Amino acid sequence: MIAVNPDGKIMVRRCLVTLRPFRLFVLGIGFFTLCFLMTSLGGQFSARRLGDSPFTIRTEGHPAYERLTPGAGLIERIQAIAQNVSDIAVKVDQILRHSLILHSKVSEGRRDQCEAPSDPKFPDCSGKVEWMRARWTSDPCYAFFGVDGTECSFLVYLSEIEWFCPPLPWRNQTASRKAPKALPKVQAVFRSNLSHLLELMGSGKESLIFMKKRTRRFTAQWTKAAKHLAQKLGDIRRDQKQICRSVRAPPEAHSCLGALRIPLAVRAEAEGFRRLESGVSAWQGLGLLRWSSPGPAVGASVFLACSNLGVPPGRGNCPLTVPLPFDLIYTDYHGLQQMKQHMGLSFKKYRCRIRVIDTFGTEPAYNHEEYATLHGYRTNWGYWNLNPKQFMTMFPHTPDNSFMGFVSEELNETEKQLIKDSKASNMAVVYGKEASIWKGKEKFLAILNKYMEIHGTVYYESQRPPEVPAFVKNHGLLPQPEFQQLLRKAKLFIGFGFPYEGPAPLEAIANGCIFLQSRFSPPHSSLNHEFFRGKPTSREVFSQHPYAENFIGKPHVWTVDYNNSEEFEAAVKAIMNTQVEPYLPYEYTCVGMLERIHAYIQHQDFCAGPSPVPPGAHTAQSPFVLAPNATHLEWAQNISSIVGVWPPTNSLRAWLAAPGRACTDACLDHGLVCEPSFFPYLNSQDAFLKLQVPCDSTEWEMHHLYPAFAQPGQECYLQKEPLLFSCAGASTKYQRLCPCRDFLKGQVALCQGCLADFYLEGDLELDAFVMLYPEGGPPAASMAGNTARSGLLCLQTKH
Repeated sequence: MIAVNPDGKIMVRRCLVTLRPFRLFVLGIGFFTLCFLMTSLGGQFSARRLGDSPFTIRTEGHPAYERLTPGAGLIERIQAIAQNVSDIAVKVDQILRHSLILHSKVSEGRRDQCEAPSDPKFPDCSGKVEWMRARWTSDPCYAFFGVDGTECSFLVYLSEIEWFCPPLPWRNQTASRKAPKALPKVQAVFRSNLSHLLELMGSGKESLIFMKKRTRRFTAQWTKAAKHLAQKLGDIRRDQKQICRSVRAPPEAHSCLGALRIPLAVRAEAEGFRRLESGVSAWQGLGLLRWSSPGPAVGASVFLACSNLGVPPGRGNCPLTVPLPFDLIYTDYHGLQQMKQHMGLSFKKYRCRIRVIDTFGTEPAYNHEEYATLHGYRTNWGYWNLNPKQFMTMFPHTPDNSFMGFVSEELNETEKQLIKDSKASNMAVVYGKEASIWKGKEKFLAILNKYMEIHGTVYYESQRPPEVPAFVKNHGLLPQPEFQQLLRKAKLFIGFGFPYEGPAPLEAIANGCIFLQSRFSPPHSSLNHEFFRGKPTSREVFSQHPYAENFIGKPHVWTVDYNNSEEFEAAVKAIMNTQVEPYLPYEYTCVGMLERIHAYIQHQDFCAGPSPVPPGAHTAQSPFVLAPNATHLEWAQNISSIVGVWPPTNSLRAWLAAPGRACTDACLDHGLVCEPSFFPYLNSQDAFLKLQVPCDSTEWEMHHLYPAFAQPGQECYLQKEPLLFSCAGASTKYQRLCPCRDFLKGQVALCQGCLADFYLEGDLELDAFVMLYPEGGPPAASMAGNTARSGLLCLQTKH
């Protein structure tokens, strides 16, 4: 019981705690035993004379020796018992003294073993031990991992559960927790049956009903798209991955990592979508699309219980008990916050696997926590220190993020002909389901009324909204199928300037409508418009739907100044005489989105180490050459593209932007798009020299506009923080060095060489992919057919 071994500290302590009371107990037992024997045996002497003491020697009736023999034997027994008790007390005292000596030696040895080591490889160890001393009771998760307030338990936790201290030499390292074996590699296959996904969505809530109906309606299109992509991929093996859709969990799941097991539909409902079956507002519809599309594509991937995720009890300050079972996690900002809360330190370890579905986009200046705090870019939505490409947007707002998009319903040739035959030449539908959007629009509504019959879908309960003029035929909120039929009859779909960048304009264009929208002067941004204030972007919006204006354009999209009555009326007259076919950009079709998301999953790896060529590194031979017209740099033809880098580096073109010009605009000026992943290869003085830019001095600093050239002063600035490489942002002080690339027609997210090895490397299978929204064929879009995304990605892997 007193044996000492390296793990026996608690046992020794318990002995020390119990031995002293034991000593008293033994002595007490001996005393009371003696008294008991004396009392019970003394009764033998009280038979003749009740009042005599049992120890009195009587002389009556018997010889003296007969009377003394029994008394003498009793006394001897009592003396023997007393001697035994005394011996026991001596032995107990010896044991106690010996145990004290052992405990002293163990304490000294263990104290040497459990002092925070001074190891330069673990500079934070001593500080973390101090923190644990003061706050280890602040979260029950520490006790769950064996922390009990002792120095040794602190070091064991900090070296084996966390990673701030070195392993303890006296610990049995083989007894440490073993990570579960990785699941065997399974070949990915396309799944065309969405019944399992629909079952996971649940039922009973209007938001879920809306998305399930939409998913069922698109099943045939997703199946066709999957077969098309499967044929391209051929027999090349693609490893299956585990993909999780994470959203903010409902109240009943708040105690665990419920975000990783709640269907994405919960997120849609959480945004307050009401009366979904009878109609949704533009922003409500956008939110539903955002999560209903991933439902089929990413959504129904893998749902595990909280216990399987290894979330320890407590407040989320400890890491997970087992490795995260997901290769990718699709979530939004709310789900991201909840994951950070419950995953503790594991969030930092696994955040490279996260993809954030982001409505408006997040620019690097807002994403970098330290930089955003120091330079006034801090908002409620940014500062996550993710790779900006991990944010996936509905439209290609900025190349700094990944364009996910959504899909719209595609029409077959028969449906297109029916629309052409049933189109009214003088019917307009107003884009605005809230009565407040109509306020103050009487002037140009009166102009429009001279040429067209105006229809509205404004929500009301009992009385007609006073903001809607009497000459407007208001249908109220319509179910989605009825709204589709209304668009198929209409000639014009007109926007009032709000909501921004919704899916409805793409849906209208896909149903053969012309979209008329307002031009903003000055452009709307977080600097001058309340709606954008607080969002993690400085982007300027020049129209209600920039994607429609820039990537589709005339004859499908007309952008005019509504404050100019003559310009507005001239546009209405021109539209009356314009004929268009139903059109849907390729990137918003099921095939286009599957192709794009497939490429992301195959090539985007934000958990990998640094790029083969570190920022600013010099190679034996520069990969750049000055173009024949001496205007920009190109990747040298005799130098191969860097292996493992995507997009391929041989698609890089580098331009020096004009002062005050963002790289996003500078690349578009040349028919290209900015590619932020190429910044590290330009972030060197060699690039400036090749462009014949004289650098009197070169500085490395942390700034979201670098690399850049500043005049006067002939100063060149290079980027010090890779997370701040940004296509967005401009200043009249700088000429930015901009990496550009080409892109596929109708697929702005992918370069022309991005699919060259698309079918050669291992890849994840998308079990199902269901995106929802507008529709149309894939004719060539204006602006080189860039991407449009107004649906939601739903990527599911087979498991």
